[in-house]
Amino acid sequence: MSHRNWLMGWWALAVGAVALGSLMHGEAARAAEPAGKNIVQTAVDAGSFKTLVAAVQAAGLAEALQSPGPFTVFAPTDEAFGKLPPGTVESLLKPENKEKLVAILKYHVVPGKVTSGEVVKLTSAKTLHGKELQIHASQGVKVNDANVIKADIEATNGVIHVIDRVLLP
Repeated sequence: MSHRNWLMGWWALAVGAVALGSLMHGEAARAAEPAGKNIVQTAVDAGSFKTLVAAVQAAGLAEALQSPGPFTVFAPTDEAFGKLPPGTVESLLKPENKEKLVAILKYHVVPGKVTSGEVVKLTSAKTLHGKELQIHASQGVKVNDANVIKADIEATNGVIHVIDRVLLP
């Protein structure tokens, strides 16, 4: 083996070691990052909020709900949207109805992180829409006429409570 080939071999080995070290450092850095997802990512991953996610995107609210918050979202399932009169969702998703859609969606969001332990102590909560939601916790938890069917789905920027009806302001 010539001296030149020997040097090239060591050079390749050194470059490979540096690259591997950088790769491993990158993996360690990623492992140190928070593993959670924001409200929008959590809703997308759940798979039962396709209509809500489409509405949030059509209303231009996705970026706001990915911000640090914190927020509490009373999230209607796809099944909840299915309880609306036929054609309602399709109509709300049209660009000319964006203002109405934004109002409905903001009525589902309370500023701050309000966990189920705190919700049951409330009788109302002011939404981003500006109107109050009525909360009843005598037999389960109801928000207006919607039942909370799953509570405290944690997100990095707040919490989601799943509801069985769409709330209308």
